[in-house]
Amino acid sequence: MLLRAEAWHPEYLLCWVAWRHRRGRHEDFGKIPMKIAETIEQVRREVAAVRAAGQSVGLVPTMGALHEGHYSLIDAARDQCDFVVVSIFVNPTQFAPGEDLSRYPRTVEADLAGCRERGAGLAFLPAAAEMYHPAAKTTVSVANLPETLCGRSRPGHFAGVCTVVAKLFNIVQPDKAYFGAKDYQQSVIIRRMTADLNIPVEIVVCPTVREADGLAMSSRNANLSPQERSEAAALHGSLQLAADMICNSAQPAGEVIAAMRDYLAEKAPSGQVDYIQIVDSDTLADAATAQVPALVALAVKFSQARLIDNMSIM
Repeated sequence: MLLRAEAWHPEYLLCWVAWRHRRGRHEDFGKIPMKIAETIEQVRREVAAVRAAGQSVGLVPTMGALHEGHYSLIDAARDQCDFVVVSIFVNPTQFAPGEDLSRYPRTVEADLAGCRERGAGLAFLPAAAEMYHPAAKTTVSVANLPETLCGRSRPGHFAGVCTVVAKLFNIVQPDKAYFGAKDYQQSVIIRRMTADLNIPVEIVVCPTVREADGLAMSSRNANLSPQERSEAAALHGSLQLAADMICNSAQPAGEVIAAMRDYLAEKAPSGQVDYIQIVDSDTLADAATAQVPALVALAVKFSQARLIDNMSIM
């Protein structure tokens, strides 16, 4: 017999809601009309109406080509905020010359359908000219933190990230903004920028979502050949190897990194290691000794995709 919801014990009701969430059942969300904005003025008007109704606002900044990793951020925002804004903007300022801006996957119709299904209230799809006026001369950058990990091989990348995120924060003025742990360095830098500029936004970092074989979900995975896709699971395998070594006992960081390089050379011969580093999770400074707690991070280049991953070892 099906009990009426009001007759359920509160703990049972919470468990039922969590079960529906984990099962990915979003039928009710799909009935909520989602608006689409292409201009800053439209976004501000929609958010102002939400604020006037006393509702909280969550922002999920994306570059589109959405997958379950992105949707997990929307789910988290939907759980914690009354109204969710998803930005879909392939930001040109965070791509250096020769990087994959032109190859970055664009799947707008599928992205909008996914946002609607997961309960977003507004999708913001600006053109580059809307976000960057031709006369603009201002960028936002954070000192020191971008000079390691991805920043070493992508100069200027994090200035582009900080600039576009700061602009989105000013446009949307969310209560909370949601980012994935796969981009760990990015989350540390955005936290620092937000604190330093006194931006009243809470930064929420959500766990990395992985494929069944451990590969971190990424829009760039679509650019892997079948052979490269098979090998790419080794990125997570190398992180697990490092975790096993570090959890057993403190190790010289160089020995752990060497073991990871050997593992990747065997398991992912199509890839070229960009970096493997063991760093302090707050300062991102390199650690001489690999010991708990530690952050192990790496980037590997394949023919048409550069993949990153990391693991916090506690």
